[in-house]
Amino acid sequence: MTSTSILKKDDGWAILLGLAILLGSLLAVMANTSSVPAKDPIASPIKNLVAKPGGWSSTAWHALAPEGKPSALPGILGVFVLLSIVFAVAAQAMNNQGAAFLKAFPLVFLLGTVAIVMEGQSVVKHYGFSDVLWALLGGMLICNTIGTPKFLQPAVRTELYIKTGLVLLGAEVLFNKLLALGVPGIFVAWIVTPIVLITTFWFGQKVLKIQSASLNMVISADMSVCGVSAAIATAAACKAKKEELSAAIGLSMAFTAIMMVIMPIAIKAMGMSEVLGGAWIGGTIDSTGAVGAAGALLGDKALKVAITIKMIQNILIGVIAFGVAVYWVKFQTPDEAGTGVGIGEIWNRFPKFVLGFLAASILFSCITAFYPRGDEIVEATVSGTSKTIRAWLFCLAFVSIGLETNFRELASQFRGGKPLILYVVGQSLNLALTLLMAWLMFEKVFPGAAKVLEK
Repeated sequence: MTSTSILKKDDGWAILLGLAILLGSLLAVMANTSSVPAKDPIASPIKNLVAKPGGWSSTAWHALAPEGKPSALPGILGVFVLLSIVFAVAAQAMNNQGAAFLKAFPLVFLLGTVAIVMEGQSVVKHYGFSDVLWALLGGMLICNTIGTPKFLQPAVRTELYIKTGLVLLGAEVLFNKLLALGVPGIFVAWIVTPIVLITTFWFGQKVLKIQSASLNMVISADMSVCGVSAAIATAAACKAKKEELSAAIGLSMAFTAIMMVIMPIAIKAMGMSEVLGGAWIGGTIDSTGAVGAAGALLGDKALKVAITIKMIQNILIGVIAFGVAVYWVKFQTPDEAGTGVGIGEIWNRFPKFVLGFLAASILFSCITAFYPRGDEIVEATVSGTSKTIRAWLFCLAFVSIGLETNFRELASQFRGGKPLILYVVGQSLNLALTLLMAWLMFEKVFPGAAKVLEK
């Protein structure tokens, strides 16, 4: 693929925009570092330029303008302006729709804002109903009632939003997380995960005989790796339909809400240690945010172990996407002659945004490892800008998915209850194997491994 053609595709612009945002944010932090005394924390000088709605209890307006705190409105406007500009440029370059994008994007962004506000309500947030779920439901409501207006279509860019967000995610998935828990963390996160993924996919195809292999694969990856992010990357690798991704995300959200409440209770009832309980939570609950919430219910040590295990597991996103792409080319969609395909065809079908994700992960891991105060610089960059923008992009992606998803098409994916059965069976296997591996690693083989997180 030439440099000209790659800038006509979502993947090319996702890499370009994602890395540009990260580098811009990083340079702003690094330029500010020299004036910060060694004893003072490093902060991003552009942190206030990007924001999203916050939490609220009884008055939704407080999500935008909380009492006694700075208003989030200027930061929300900053995100809107930034995303309007960069994606209008991409839309113009790809299909000459820059002007049409600018006309449609405000309404898509408004729907995303409403979704994030809904997530911030205290009761809703407690039960783990994230903004991507509200974004999906809001978009589907419009699509299945009045219908998605044609003028919105230029701003309904699911793939571009998702892939750019995943490139930004690379800055948060650092290789030093792998080193924090060493061998036991790798065994829990890297050995169990592919076993569950492959077994669940086999079960869906051979036992349940799910007609859509791509739906089967997306559900398997969503459940076994890390929820939304893995589902998105895998869906791109196996060319899954948007309604199939919606089905997988819906299942994930429902079970995540249940597991984040039930697992801490069950762990306490069984008398597990915080380390073992945290490792079990980190390896099984899909969402990183839900992992943090569930781990916190057990204690600080459990929280640290759970989040570290989940971050180690997140590193597999790129590896899984590449493996699925190769498998899909070789076995699910081979050439008509049946002679297989070469490296060139694998490259053509490979989700190239994963390279941006890996580049961001490597860059920020190196800064953390080798640059003075590198860990503080990375944290300031991520928490100051990129994490907020990534959250917006994922939300806008699911607004777009909702606007393109018809209830009838989505319902057809659940016919016979097979996807639900697949998820339940797969997650049950995941729970059992992860608990066994965590017990072996943290209780028997490396009983003192988690002490490194206490420093």
